[in-house]
Amino acid sequence: MKFSRRTFIAGVAAAATAAAIPKSRALARTSPESWATLIDLTRCTGCEGEAVPRCVSACRTKNAARFPEPDPAMLKDYWPKDFHEDWSGKRDEIYRLTPYNWLFVDEVYLEINGQDQRVNIPRRCMHCDNPPCVSLCPFGTAQKDADGPVRIEPSLCFGGAKCRAVCPWNVPQRQAGVGPYTILDPMPVGGGAMYKCDLCRDLLNRGETPRCMTACPEQAMSIGPREEILALADQLKKDYNGYLYGRDEHGGTATIYVSKIPFEQIDAAIIEDVNPKKAMRFHQPENEGEKQHRRASVALLAPLAGIVGAFAATIAAKGPKDD
Repeated sequence: MKFSRRTFIAGVAAAATAAAIPKSRALARTSPESWATLIDLTRCTGCEGEAVPRCVSACRTKNAARFPEPDPAMLKDYWPKDFHEDWSGKRDEIYRLTPYNWLFVDEVYLEINGQDQRVNIPRRCMHCDNPPCVSLCPFGTAQKDADGPVRIEPSLCFGGAKCRAVCPWNVPQRQAGVGPYTILDPMPVGGGAMYKCDLCRDLLNRGETPRCMTACPEQAMSIGPREEILALADQLKKDYNGYLYGRDEHGGTATIYVSKIPFEQIDAAIIEDVNPKKAMRFHQPENEGEKQHRRASVALLAPLAGIVGAFAATIAAKGPKDD
């Protein structure tokens, strides 16, 4: 069988459309031995007085060799849109997630019992138990390892950014001018590749600890088997008379925060200082995987419902048949 250019493009489009439709609810790949992390906000000082928090600096140094190096000739708009995301000239940005900054420390100021307080929050991928970025990636480049980390393979990513669209925290970030789409140029197949924290999975595989944690002078972050981390989080919550975040949100994650301050108050302070659309909020997100699955189911049933409705209308128009 011979394939024309038109047949090839149509086949690719059909395959991508089929892959984009969630076929079933993603199952959590977790176990008591899966990795989980604990971030104690009562310990984190944001490395006050230092130009860059040590966890951020350690993350950037460790992953520098993996940062994208775009081809200037490939920095083109995302067809048919008239923009593209290029962070290559803003590599020093450390106060938000970018393709060159996979961890940042959010500084939040709020008033507690009449006293001003600053809360420092290390932010990066939450490594969800049921990650929508994995179940809804049309190219299958987002994966969840059996031991916990959620990762994206940039060398296979076309930069469609669906992973970011369905992430409750908008974690993955896109860089134009890199990735396999550049090989297929000028075909409109994407716009770069997505980047985010993978929990230093290469170090975990060697029995080592993620760099952000070993660099923390206050030991505000720790990692261990899931059940041990959850037990530690519960004990700290009790000791602090505090609050947990990440255990149940979005169906559960491998990142657990503990705080003496309610996360609703922290979230309110975040959106007060930052554009809510750009803020990496603490909130109770709906499970995006389930929401997208419902939407897909409705879209698939709509044509059938139309056919049934048209058939019923035709029968009704004819009226009862005379004896």
